[in-house]
Amino acid sequence: MIDWQTLDTAQRDNLLERPRMADNEKLQGSVEKILWVVKVSGDDALRVLTARFDGVELESFKVSAEEIKQAIASLDPAMRISIDKAYEMIRTFHQAQLQDDIKIETAPGVNCTLRVRPLQSVGLYVPGGSTPLISTALMLGVPTQLAGCPFAIMVSPPGSDGQMAPEIIYAASKCGLDDLYKVGGAQAIAALAYGTESIPRVDKIFGPGNRYVTEAKRQVSLLQGQVGIDMPAGPSEVLVIADETADARFVAADLLSQAEHGPDSQVILISDDASLIQNVETAIQEQLKSLSRWKIARKALQHSRYILARDVDQALEISNLYAPEHLIVNVRDAEGTLDRIIHAGSIFLGPWTPESAGDYASGTNHVLPTYGYARFTDALSLKDFQKRSTVQRLSKAGLESLSETIITIAQGEGLDAHANSVSIRLEDTL
Repeated sequence: MIDWQTLDTAQRDNLLERPRMADNEKLQGSVEKILWVVKVSGDDALRVLTARFDGVELESFKVSAEEIKQAIASLDPAMRISIDKAYEMIRTFHQAQLQDDIKIETAPGVNCTLRVRPLQSVGLYVPGGSTPLISTALMLGVPTQLAGCPFAIMVSPPGSDGQMAPEIIYAASKCGLDDLYKVGGAQAIAALAYGTESIPRVDKIFGPGNRYVTEAKRQVSLLQGQVGIDMPAGPSEVLVIADETADARFVAADLLSQAEHGPDSQVILISDDASLIQNVETAIQEQLKSLSRWKIARKALQHSRYILARDVDQALEISNLYAPEHLIVNVRDAEGTLDRIIHAGSIFLGPWTPESAGDYASGTNHVLPTYGYARFTDALSLKDFQKRSTVQRLSKAGLESLSETIITIAQGEGLDAHANSVSIRLEDTL
């Protein structure tokens, strides 16, 4: 436990630092080579890399119609029902985000429109293999479907049997995706960015992944005008603000739910009650014993922080400095804190709102900004699968009403051709 009041500015900054990425230069170089070889050799490179990294040899990467049929038939009924329920919840929330074109006459004869259209081709990356992220398939697939993207494909690593996880296949089928491909890692990102003989290139790539996937997305996003990505990404994180009314077991469970993601995940507890912090630390050690991923969680807890704040107001200030991916507010008047929360990817209010609800089935999207990017980046939403362009149409009278304004400003900027494009149109009326 660290008392915030005893720290100077430098110590406070150091306390809120994220875990550093190891071997960054080596990682960049490795990913750069993977991207290059896939760009040059296409499917042949994918076969070699899939055998090396996933341990399976594949002749074809596309999931066939028969494989889809068999995968869906093999699903446990309880899993199908759960995926169906989560799909409906996520669809309900994202459907409310649909937006019509905005049309307005800013002055007589001057008509302006904000035109919303779907992205034309998107590639969705879903981590798979030993731990398929079923929920991510839904979080990416549902907004793709609602936005009406004409072409959408999904890639996910094959398991040891050379197949895509049946749960991911079923989730993808719910979302009406065009094609599924059994390929993962940085090589999958390369295929989506450059295209291969079997996998078409796309305009934008979505989805989380390990540090190789994250670095590959970063590198391909630098290809000017070629491919976009959803957002920068880092290790998962949660910050919990709790007071004396919180149940220490609940808080411990919330912290561990993020710690089990990976050894570089970070969990932070801020409270104005020292006894609660001590009880949470004890509860964490007890709950760790029953977790299948306890070794991973224990490593992540090395980056954990237990901070004693003066009061809830100060706890909120600290949280805004950190800008967490997930923020859980488990205090007496959680709803009353909302206006003071400035930076957070997704916010969970009250004792009955675990972060897991947002991960799976409340309806909000779990693809969120990490590593402090919540200061300037949104949670993934329907608008990320759309693009907006403006349209304007002026009548002659409309142009006349704006001519003096346009010409004066253009001449002030020394851009005579801009001014002339207006004046030449009005010569006959002067």
